[in-house]
Amino acid sequence: MSHRPTVYGTRHAVSAGHYLAAAASFAILEAGGNAIDAGCAAGIALGVLQPDLVNVAGVAPIMIRLADGTVESIAGLGWWPKTLPADLFMREHGGKIPDGVLRTVIPAAPDAWITALRRHGTMRFADVAAPAIRFAAEGFSVYPLLTRSIASHEHEYRRWASNTAVFLPNDRVPQPGEKFVQTDLSRTLQFMADQDRAAGPDRMAGLDAAHHAFYRGDIARQIVTFQQQEGGYLSMDDLAEYHSRIEPVVRRNWRGHELITCGPWCQGPALHQALALVEQVGIDGLAHNSADYLHRIVECLNLAMADREYFFGDPQFVDVPIDHLLDPATIARRAAAVRDDRAFGEMPAPLDRPNALFAASERDLPKVEADTSYCCVVDRWGNAFSATPSDGSGNVPMVPGLGITPSGRGSQSRPDPKHPAGVAPGKRPRLTPNPAMLVTDKGGVMPFGTPGGDVQTQAMLQVLLNIMHFGMDPQTAIEAPRVASYSFPSSFAPFEYFPGRLAVEGRIDQATRDELAARGHEVKDWPDFTWLAGSVEAILTDPTTGMMGAGADPRRPAYAIAI
Repeated sequence: MSHRPTVYGTRHAVSAGHYLAAAASFAILEAGGNAIDAGCAAGIALGVLQPDLVNVAGVAPIMIRLADGTVESIAGLGWWPKTLPADLFMREHGGKIPDGVLRTVIPAAPDAWITALRRHGTMRFADVAAPAIRFAAEGFSVYPLLTRSIASHEHEYRRWASNTAVFLPNDRVPQPGEKFVQTDLSRTLQFMADQDRAAGPDRMAGLDAAHHAFYRGDIARQIVTFQQQEGGYLSMDDLAEYHSRIEPVVRRNWRGHELITCGPWCQGPALHQALALVEQVGIDGLAHNSADYLHRIVECLNLAMADREYFFGDPQFVDVPIDHLLDPATIARRAAAVRDDRAFGEMPAPLDRPNALFAASERDLPKVEADTSYCCVVDRWGNAFSATPSDGSGNVPMVPGLGITPSGRGSQSRPDPKHPAGVAPGKRPRLTPNPAMLVTDKGGVMPFGTPGGDVQTQAMLQVLLNIMHFGMDPQTAIEAPRVASYSFPSSFAPFEYFPGRLAVEGRIDQATRDELAARGHEVKDWPDFTWLAGSVEAILTDPTTGMMGAGADPRRPAYAIAI
């Protein structure tokens, strides 16, 4: 039994990481907009409503499936400034990526939303940004997770006066029920909307004008002036040249369904690999969340995340062997390493070469970066939208007067240029956000995704199996207890590594946890429900009934609406 019902409709549905973003998106659908219009409205709003987790000037990877079956991904991920020395962090910072402007990559989210609207939307930027502008200008109620997040990062926010002014109004952590206002951010978005309207009746001209305002106009100049004052490398040329790439997706069949993820510039293909490994190892007949079941899926995830570490990076710079990694022969060889009686206890070695040595970290549980949300939409015409906007505001300074923090996603590049995800001018970090979709054997579609850093792929796999293997409805599948492995280096600086570490939500019984520990997993207890386990949102359509069911994760303030 779930605490909330799966919400069903026949016309359209939305699920988003904050209830006001879901409401804004739904209003766009009711006004005649399509899934792309509504998804962009939700995504931009999340940058206002979850400013500790998502930044309007952050990243925004997007996947779109049109009613005719065409699928594309918009990377929504910026690259390192072109003048950044590749050896900067190894030479001057002891192999670390410091907090502050040096971790800045080109802000990608505004371009990604506008690119989606240009290619497949029907509305103007001013239309879809209107709810976000209102939430920023008029404020919204502080919710418990926002209070908790700001409190845990208070010392970081206090390093910069611009961050302190926004996140610590009246010089204290805002409390639940208080109003949270972002005046500078509302003016920034309003300026882009005004430029859109000033361009005249042509929608495309308006989108170009809004884009120009951010990447070539007054906003760009303020960003670059501040970045350079702080010692950063971001330039006007970097901003002017930026456009989100339309990237090929990775698609594979599984039990008659088709799973679609973004490419290896993010961690998306690790979901394919984990799913294929689970199928190879086998879970038929295993009870849901039994020790046997959890052990097998965790070990498959550990193999997939190990190969993510060894191979994934920006395909413009790195030859990522996705076809080889997902080849059935490779999957079979990889799966052969899984033992039912014993956990790996460390990150598995790659096939056909020695294991690299990684220093274990000594913290009780890994530090979790405060970033990322998710939204998905399906409209009455059959278009589907999936996006994972991101970038927290604790480790990089906010531009005074703009209310935005240019993307600090450089924290997901490795300081050593020789690493597949290593730093290089013009290269993108290896991104954790990875929106996905499943096309079912019935011809339905399920956009789904989650925040959670390295937990994302793990939570997505568990929910996917809950729905498609165990037959749960979306909301029940989302609420079911989850586990997460940390037995591989984190994607975030300082890249902590906890060999054998497995976090387990408290609703999984003690006997199961004891059995996992007996097999060599270093079990760490989570509460019954924790935001650290992700916040999966999903919509599943069923052509045989004409219904679409939407679920949203109660671990965060996410909600779904359908009609």
